[in-house]
Amino acid sequence: MNPAGKISLLLFLHVGFTAGYCQKTQSAYDLVPFATGISTPVCITNAGDSRLFVVSQTGYIHIVDSTGNVNPQPYLDIHERVIYGGERGLLGVAFHPQYISNGYFYVNYIGPGDSTHISRFSVTPGNPDLADSQSEFKLMTLFQPYANHKGGDLCFGPDGYLYIGLGDGGSAGDPGNRAQNPMEYLGKMLRIDVDLGYPYSVPPTNPFYNSTTALGEIWALGLRNPWRFSFDRLTGDLWIGDVGQDSIEEIDFQPSGDPGGENYGWRCYEGNVVYNNSGCPPEPTFTFPVYSYPHTDGCSVTGGYVCRDDTSSALYGYYFFADYCSDRIRTLHNVSGNWVEEDYGQFPGNNFSTFGEDSAGRLYIAGLTSSTVFRVPGNSIGIGVIEGHSDIKVIKIPDSDKIRVETGRIDHPAIWIKLYDAKGTKLFNVTTRESGYEFDTGSLPAGIYLLNIEIEGRRSVHKLTRIN
Repeated sequence: MNPAGKISLLLFLHVGFTAGYCQKTQSAYDLVPFATGISTPVCITNAGDSRLFVVSQTGYIHIVDSTGNVNPQPYLDIHERVIYGGERGLLGVAFHPQYISNGYFYVNYIGPGDSTHISRFSVTPGNPDLADSQSEFKLMTLFQPYANHKGGDLCFGPDGYLYIGLGDGGSAGDPGNRAQNPMEYLGKMLRIDVDLGYPYSVPPTNPFYNSTTALGEIWALGLRNPWRFSFDRLTGDLWIGDVGQDSIEEIDFQPSGDPGGENYGWRCYEGNVVYNNSGCPPEPTFTFPVYSYPHTDGCSVTGGYVCRDDTSSALYGYYFFADYCSDRIRTLHNVSGNWVEEDYGQFPGNNFSTFGEDSAGRLYIAGLTSSTVFRVPGNSIGIGVIEGHSDIKVIKIPDSDKIRVETGRIDHPAIWIKLYDAKGTKLFNVTTRESGYEFDTGSLPAGIYLLNIEIEGRRSVHKLTRIN
């Protein structure tokens, strides 16, 4: 995956490293804690600038700056109109493609009557860090028969239209068969034009536009509970994580340029296995997942994003997703027409609820119970410790071959920095009293290296892996 001439340096976790709320087991990768203290995070996105916007299920949207600081004042506070509990709450936000000029953003929340509300809000004039909570303009209000399976995600596609993911209405087994009913909104992916019509219009390129037997807003059907979907920022492909019933979790895929109208199978199928085929159309009617996994490996999929932040990364172009119950992160990539799954790592104690991207395409993931947003390093950043202490930090400088060692010490004690190859040959040896020291690894061939750092008799050892 690495373009010619590009080199990526990995700092691999080896054993026993804990950072913030992230306790890693059995993985060559790490997560970097980025922001903490945001209760029940369920959505991460950006508005085209350096800020992250993190949705709290309880009814708030928080701003996180580029260094991980959380603004003390929420960007949006609608907790008094949000019904929170279980799978209900403020569930998603999407910023208009022209947000910088029009100040519009859209939310999906559960409100009075246990109904789904799709609403537009506006930023406060003169204050880019505060939305006007009284500016609500409602586009859709949909009754939900049960308290679960709300879906809740929404985002703008590369075509400029707003996509809305809705669950099947809840209970278990879709008792109303809503996901297969083309005259029901529930259990569907919707696609609407928020720039034309009042309160919106149906794009003429929708698959059921002007149909008398299906709702025009429907882009795809047969979904149970699409918990996080995204578009590949490079290709425009659509990825959906759809939560299963009792046995199977699935990842659905729709290539860019597809005309829509896919039927992803629920409740006729759970994954690619028959669930309830009473009254179902023939099997060729359905679009089956590109990947599924049994509940022996988890219980609730959290859909993610394709990694597009660093073209030199070995994980560039890989789709990331997670499981809420197992806290395991996986990736998918295509090899000769076949989808290949790889394990990124397991990080207990988080209950991963959402992924997100910043404006540069860097990936993030949040833990619902840990209240922490982590940076997903791909393979161009991260810290791996074999033996160490908290005084020393080793950082990969983005978009370069440089490594920075930081001690945070103001008394400037002597620091010994040594680099060895896998055979134990010493390649680099320096003594410094600088609290921050950088060195270039650009001349190193591909391979595994050990970085030894000693300060006042204490040693920190890091495993570095270089990929050409």
